[in-house]
Amino acid sequence: MTEQLSRIPHKPILEGLEEKWGQVWQDEGTYEFRRPASREDVFSIDTPPPTVSGALHVGHVFSYTHTDVVARYQRMTGKEVFYPMGWDDNGLPTERRVQNYYGVRCDPTLPYEEGYTPPAKPDPKRQVPISRRNFIELCEELTDIDEQVFEALWRRLGLSVDWNLLYTTIGSEAQAVAQKAFLRNRARGEAYLSHAPTLWDVTFQTAVAQAELEAREYPGAYHRVAFRGPDGEPIHIETTRPELIVSVVALIAHPDDERYQHLFGTTVTSPIFGVEIPVLAHRDAEPDKGAGIAMCCTFGDLTDVTWWRELDLPTRTVIGRDGRFSRELPEWITDEAAYEPLAGKTVFSAREATVAALRESGDLVGEPESTTRMANFFEKGERPLEIIATRQWYITNGGRSEELKQRLLERGAEMQWTPAHMKHRYDNWVGGLNGDWLISRQRFFGVPFPVWYPLDAEGDPDYEHPILPGEASLPVDPMSQAPEGYAEEQRGVPGGFMADPDVMDTWATSSLTPQLATGWERDDELFNLTFPMDVAPQAHDIIR
Repeated sequence: MTEQLSRIPHKPILEGLEEKWGQVWQDEGTYEFRRPASREDVFSIDTPPPTVSGALHVGHVFSYTHTDVVARYQRMTGKEVFYPMGWDDNGLPTERRVQNYYGVRCDPTLPYEEGYTPPAKPDPKRQVPISRRNFIELCEELTDIDEQVFEALWRRLGLSVDWNLLYTTIGSEAQAVAQKAFLRNRARGEAYLSHAPTLWDVTFQTAVAQAELEAREYPGAYHRVAFRGPDGEPIHIETTRPELIVSVVALIAHPDDERYQHLFGTTVTSPIFGVEIPVLAHRDAEPDKGAGIAMCCTFGDLTDVTWWRELDLPTRTVIGRDGRFSRELPEWITDEAAYEPLAGKTVFSAREATVAALRESGDLVGEPESTTRMANFFEKGERPLEIIATRQWYITNGGRSEELKQRLLERGAEMQWTPAHMKHRYDNWVGGLNGDWLISRQRFFGVPFPVWYPLDAEGDPDYEHPILPGEASLPVDPMSQAPEGYAEEQRGVPGGFMADPDVMDTWATSSLTPQLATGWERDDELFNLTFPMDVAPQAHDIIR
């Protein structure tokens, strides 16, 4: 007994325990999923794939421990637990990391360089431009390195996942699944291409979906500006975006507002530019806000989009994807000298130039009054979003269909929510949708849309008749592969073809994690044993 006690250390020795038991569990297949005879013997977990960042924090441990407790309990009841792990490794965070790590940036106009080697001493402030394909190769290289480090960190946590079921959201299998789902969405009429107002981040040069918005306070100023009625009568509006007077398409007031009823159906003239615009009524106008009458521009905010759509107003877009005013004279402006101070300017500079012109013309009443307004930001951005007209892919989600919205609410009611009040968050989110899901992203490292467009004799794309691949050929990269029936030499020439240049929103893949993990359309036996999955642990901010 004394001899046994002498071998007990004075202090517990923890060093090496994680590695030791991790290896034992791996060698013995302790947490491997073994296919039983029936679905009733399986408990299937839709593990949310964490973004590969190379570092863990206490939030990872806290949230994934909940799921692990459930998995271990289900094993104790005799179930075979299907518990995969995945890495969310595509999209903007990866691109930004590659830019900073290697000191490069993507320039799609450059040719591919075989065997490219990034700078030996990368400088994130002086990034070297490289081709799209070279950039994607560096993204793949760095994510592979990060994923190995990340997997080692996650293994040390001792989660009871089956590491043989590891998947990613950017690998060839994931791309094939996402592209197949998209093609079927389109075949059912659920995915469509539209040239429409788009929330746009000028810093990241990409479209932004409603679910990615953050409303933040932003400093601004109210400007009281005079439009002129047919008899020269001043019609005053108040705006925080005077630079958009150039793109005004109507003045809008509430139909019950007696101050403006005599103007409905008439036209007024815009200051500086002298453009004749209608005065219209709409129920969303707020009589008690500012002057009670507002200018509708294309586009200053989401209310402008609503008015533009419901009142069938023209599109007069002046702000481009780079966040600058068009250098060309807009077709509705006849006074070139009036527009010249705005041409090519940033929004801030154009605002200053417009205010100066309003002072000079006498159409600015008083001085701007400082205020703080709520503005929409991309959740990863630092500048307010603009709304520009672009061609993008959308998936129907109930934002424009009450019938579909109701079906989504009914499906939500079929699920068991823990905690129960989170169902209210889901209901509120679905109920608040006001547009379909914009899934196009103007990025590079993501799942490409499996779409080409034929070019006519003038070299213009025919968006109404896209060229689509067969499912057997997936995945495809239209930017580096020609469609069936065409040769690469026909890319970009009249009578040839062009590729859709965009990639899918990372959520277009992440929302398919059940299909990725369970072998959808690839392993029927596994799919029938594990789908639909029994639990989907999610953070409260991604219930969508």
